[in-house]
Amino acid sequence: MTCHDGFTLNDLVSYNHKHNEANGENNCDGSDDNLSWNCGVEGPTDDPMVEALRNRQVKNFFALGLLAAGTPMLLMGDEVRRTQRGNNNAYCQDSDISWFDWSLLEQHGDIHRFVRALNRFRQRRDVVAEGTLSLNQLLRRAHIEWHGVALKRPDWGDHSHSLAFTHRSLRDRFLLHGILNAYWEPLTFELPPVPAEQGWRRCIDTALDSPDDICPWESAPVVRQATYEVQPRSVVVLALALERSP
Repeated sequence: MTCHDGFTLNDLVSYNHKHNEANGENNCDGSDDNLSWNCGVEGPTDDPMVEALRNRQVKNFFALGLLAAGTPMLLMGDEVRRTQRGNNNAYCQDSDISWFDWSLLEQHGDIHRFVRALNRFRQRRDVVAEGTLSLNQLLRRAHIEWHGVALKRPDWGDHSHSLAFTHRSLRDRFLLHGILNAYWEPLTFELPPVPAEQGWRRCIDTALDSPDDICPWESAPVVRQATYEVQPRSVVVLALALERSP
């Protein structure tokens, strides 16, 4: 998602443009192609709606990165929304632009908690097999069904803003159902049917406030409805145990 070059994750959701004036090169250094969105306001804001959206976008990025197959790389400080004030080329800054502000650990403790819980969830997701596999080999072994708002009807169009998938873990221990709504309105998604006595467990919903945004699946709320309304620009992960996990 982010690395030592370019925007921090906080700045990826807080700035449309780089702000490298402090580097002394008339803002000409650093990339102009940042694939960023400021969520409606350029830079810091006290608007609670903008801040809530930025928090949700940060959680979305973390959920997609940490739950994917492969080894994730996290930029130090992203877990507490560290900012470089829009500077995407801070190599020359030995200042508070590039320093770590430890007060962010308290200020954005909800994000820090979310990332820690995601790491615990990741360790149990049973996506990667033992031994060495290439990505192509892993994908050939994967059991994935793709969906849209309707089951088995994904929209692969250029203007699609939603996608869902059902993944059976490699050891057949559980099913994961992921739903991605990048649209600006709520969307109602059909859910794969499961035994009535079990029901899906809602482990992650980035639209919910902490601590309901992520729950251990043993204590996650059960979803018994045939559909789930996913809020704008949010990620939902449901889980169903197929057998008792060790």
